Amino acid sequence: MTQDLAAGAGTVEPDPRRPRRRAKLGTTVVEQLVDDIVRGVLSPGTTLRPEIDLCDEFGVSRTVIRESVKVVQEKGLVRIEHGRGTTVNEPRHWNLLDGVVLTAVIAHDDNATFLDELVAVRTALEAEMAGRASHTRTDDDLLRIAAELDLMRANLYRTPDFAAADVRFHDMIMAASGNRLGRTIVNSIHDKARTSMRYHGEYNEAVMRQTLDEHEAVRAAIEAGDAAAAAAAMRAHILGSWQRRRPT
Repeated sequence: MTQDLAAGAGTVEPDPRRPRRRAKLGTTVVEQLVDDIVRGVLSPGTTLRPEIDLCDEFGVSRTVIRESVKVVQEKGLVRIEHGRGTTVNEPRHWNLLDGVVLTAVIAHDDNATFLDELVAVRTALEAEMAGRASHTRTDDDLLRIAAELDLMRANLYRTPDFAAADVRFHDMIMAASGNRLGRTIVNSIHDKARTSMRYHGEYNEAVMRQTLDEHEAVRAAIEAGDAAAAAAAMRAHILGSWQRRRPT
């Protein structure tokens, strides 16, 4: 009996009376409100409809609506003013590093200008980290970077595996730089951007072989300890790759 109790210690059975769907319903409401704001259905200065109307629209309780609107406020898209309602904010207030906001902005970036900005930020950060990695990398770092490059070569005709190794190659360089914040920012924006076909484009043999050559130039500069060359090679690779696949 004592053993049974000990084994069960720390395990809390869910309360069957507790509503299980609220979090999921709230997520749906948040994503829809964010999407409506980003694509301009709800323009800056617009006041959200009353809670009771939103309840009818989404088929959820007032509690779910209230909690969802607070989440949208935390993302910077609206401001809640007691007695005046909830008003949509100008885009300059939006938290563009938030996953839901970033996904919506990318989805509705019809002329690719936001993707241009994203690539510019990624280029600046990754070029700096490649340069730093040329001085901070260890022998193990070099082995990990080379291993991903070898996997890319081995998967030249298997696009998903090639693409996965491509992402890990960049991540190994960022890890070697020791810049944790830069790595987190790049991985965050890159992960969301890669869900858009308009960002990652299509792979073909010529593109993959050029990518291999450009990656090898980055790897060689890092191994040689040449910070300027490593940064320049990374910058040329990211910008060149984007110009080749950028939607017109």
